[in-house]
Amino acid sequence: MKKKIVFIFFIQLSLFIVVIAKAFKIQVVDRDRLIKYSHKQFLRTKKEYPKRGNILDRNGNPLAINIQTYNIVALPKETENLKKSLAQAYKISPSFKLKKKYKESKKRNKYTRLSKKVSLTNDKLEKLKKIKGIFLEPHIKRVYPNKELLSQTLGFVGQDNDGLAGVEYQFNKQLRGQAIIRQYYRDAKGRPIKFKTVEFEDKASDIHLSIDKNIQAVAEKYLKEAVLHHEATRGGVAVMDAYTGEIWAIANYPTFNPNHFSKSKPLNRKLSFVTDSIEPGSTFKTLTIASALENNIVRPETSYFCENGKLRVQDHIITEAESKKDLEWLSVSDILKYSSNIGTAKIAFDLNYKRLKSTLKKFRIGQKTGIEFPGEAKGIVVKDKNVSPLKLSNVSFGQGIATTGIQMLASYAAIANGGYYVRPTLLKVKNDDQINKDKILSSKTSEELTKMLVSVVDSGTGSNTKVPHFVIAGKTSTAQKVSENGGYKGYVSGFIGFPVNVKNRFVVSVYIDDPQENGYYGNLTSGPAFQKLTKYILYRKKEFSNVVSKRKILKKSKNKIDSIRSKLASISRSKIKKNFLSLDKLSARAQAEKLDVKVKFIGHGVVKKEVKTSKNSYTLYLEPPKYE
Repeated sequence: MKKKIVFIFFIQLSLFIVVIAKAFKIQVVDRDRLIKYSHKQFLRTKKEYPKRGNILDRNGNPLAINIQTYNIVALPKETENLKKSLAQAYKISPSFKLKKKYKESKKRNKYTRLSKKVSLTNDKLEKLKKIKGIFLEPHIKRVYPNKELLSQTLGFVGQDNDGLAGVEYQFNKQLRGQAIIRQYYRDAKGRPIKFKTVEFEDKASDIHLSIDKNIQAVAEKYLKEAVLHHEATRGGVAVMDAYTGEIWAIANYPTFNPNHFSKSKPLNRKLSFVTDSIEPGSTFKTLTIASALENNIVRPETSYFCENGKLRVQDHIITEAESKKDLEWLSVSDILKYSSNIGTAKIAFDLNYKRLKSTLKKFRIGQKTGIEFPGEAKGIVVKDKNVSPLKLSNVSFGQGIATTGIQMLASYAAIANGGYYVRPTLLKVKNDDQINKDKILSSKTSEELTKMLVSVVDSGTGSNTKVPHFVIAGKTSTAQKVSENGGYKGYVSGFIGFPVNVKNRFVVSVYIDDPQENGYYGNLTSGPAFQKLTKYILYRKKEFSNVVSKRKILKKSKNKIDSIRSKLASISRSKIKKNFLSLDKLSARAQAEKLDVKVKFIGHGVVKKEVKTSKNSYTLYLEPPKYE
C-alpha cells in the first residue's frame, strides 16, 4: 500500500514538472498565455516593463529617465513573528504606517505591499533582504528631471510604466521594450518559498528628439512672461527648422509637472499647438496671396482699391482690423504690409475658392501634418467646390476656417525654404534621406512672399519683431475668438516669422489666447516674445556671417521693386508735367516727401486735379475711382 502511494506521488510530481516545462515553452511563444496560465501555478505573477528607454534632446540631454526604486512587501507566512519583521523594516525604511500595515497583513495573512517605489541605498537594501517575511520588488520609476520643461510634449507614464500621453504614448512600444515577469510560487506544502524572474531579450530603445533643451527653456520663459503680462488665458510657441522640419521647441502655457501629473488640470497637459484648431486670422492672408501669385492672378505691384475701409459684401460690411485706417489704393505687397481685410478679400474674388482651396491642400490645411504626436487635429476647411462671396472673403483673411499652430508653422516654413513643404518632426534628423519634402511653391513666389513679409516688419504691422543686424520676415494676426455660444468674443493674437539673412532659416510662431491687459494686437502681445526668442537663437547660433552684405542686396532688390510700384501706381502719362495726378493719398504723401513740398487733400480716392498754391505747397482734389 505504501509503495503504491509513493508511486502515485512520483507520477504526480512528474506530471507537475512536465506542466512547468510546457509553461516555460509557452512563455517564449505567447507571453499573455503564460501569464494567464501561471496564475494557476503561482501564488503571484506580475508583469513589468522596468527598463524603459530614455528620452533625450538633440544634444543628448536627458528629458525623461529612470531611477531604481523598490516595492517593499510582506509575506506573513514566511515569518513566525510578523510584528518583529515589520518593526525591523520600518526602522530601516520608515515609509509606511506600522500599526495599520500590521493589522492588514495579519488579517489577510498573505502578500501585503508596505511601501511603493521607495529609493534605497545599498546598505538599506542589504539590511531589508535579511529580514524574514520581507521581500523587495525592483521597480523602475520614471522621472522627468527638468520638471515642467517640455512636459506637454513628453507626456507621462502610468503605474505600470506604460505611456499614457505625449511622446511617452506615441513611442510606447519602442520605449518600454518587452516585459519582465515576476513570480512567487508555492512549494509542495503550498508555501510561498521563492521569488522568480523570467526575462526576455527584447530591450527598450532610447528616443532622440529634435528638441533643443536650451531653446525650449527660453521659449517657455518668454511665452510665460507674455501670457502673464497680458493676463491671457493661454499661449503657444514653437520653433521649426525650415529645411529639415525638426521642431527645436514647442509648448503651451500654463503647463504642468509630469512627475506629479495627477495633481494638474487636464487642459494644462494638452499640447494645444498640435491638438487644437483655432481661426488663424491675418497670418492666413499670406496663404491667400501665395495662391494668387501661384495662379498668376496678381503680382506684388498689382493695385486694389480698398474702399476707404468699408466694403459691402452681400448683406454684410467688411471693415479693416484697425477701423481708423483710411486705406485706398494699395498694391498686393502693401495689402499684406498693412494687413488689409478688404484688399485680401478682393484678391480672393479674383482668385476664386476653387484655386484657393487647391493651394491650401498643398499647404496641408485641413489635413494632419503627420508630426509624431497623438491627437493631432486636422483643422476645419469648407469642403464645398465653391462658396458664397461673403464666405470667400472671410476665409481669405482667416475667419470661418480653423487651423492648428503646427499647420501654420509648417506653411511659413515652405515660404522660408524656397517653396518646399517639409513635414514637421519631433525626432532628430540624422541624414537628408529622412526629410520628407514636397515642392508646393515656385522659388519666385516664395521669394516675392518673403520680400512682402520683410516689409511687414520693416514698415508695417510687425514693428515689435525687429532684431538688430538681421532681416526679419513675418506676419501679425489678431483673430477674433469663437465663443462657446457662437459668435465672437475676445482675440487670439499672434506672429509667425523667420530671419532672412542667415545660413539656416528657422520659423518661430507665438500666439496669445484672449489677452486682457496691455493691448491685444499681435504686434503688442506676441511680437516682443517672438523678438526675444529669435534674437536668442540667432545670437546663440552665431548667425552673423554675411549679415551686412545680404542686407545691402535685399535693400537693392527692395528699391527696384519700389521703383516699379511707383511707376505703376502713378498711372502717369508720358511727358505729363503734373506731379500728383492719379496717385492715392499714400503715394501722394510719399511723392510730396521726395519733392520736399506740402500737400492738402480735399475729397477721397485718387488725385484728379492739383493746384499749386505757393512755391512749396499744393492742394490736391481727390475723387473715388471706378472699380469694376
